[in-house]
Amino acid sequence: MIMTTTPSVEGHKITAYKGIVVGEAIMGANVVRDFFAGITDIIDGRSGAYESKLQDARDTAMYELEQRAATAGANAVVGIDLDYEVVGDSMLMVSVSGTAVVLG
Repeated sequence: MIMTTTPSVEGHKITAYKGIVVGEAIMGANVVRDFFAGITDIIDGRSGAYESKLQDARDTAMYELEQRAATAGANAVVGIDLDYEVVGDSMLMVSVSGTAVVLG
């Protein structure tokens, strides 16, 4: 499935709009990971634990978006927007939305 942040796909005509689709993922980071991430941030300025968690959440949300688009009968999603939010003290939410379309 073609998935893009652009409103169209070059070389393809949108023949049908199937509606807005959304994928969401909320991931928690445990206390031990938070502690070691804090140490990593002090040492190198980057936190591999959080980067990995963020990637997992993004992958999960994108997969969910793709599945919902396929269920709607689409073969592409255009206009994708990714949003990130911190929920509570240690929860990360990734929300992905776009328009499910059929490309001709």
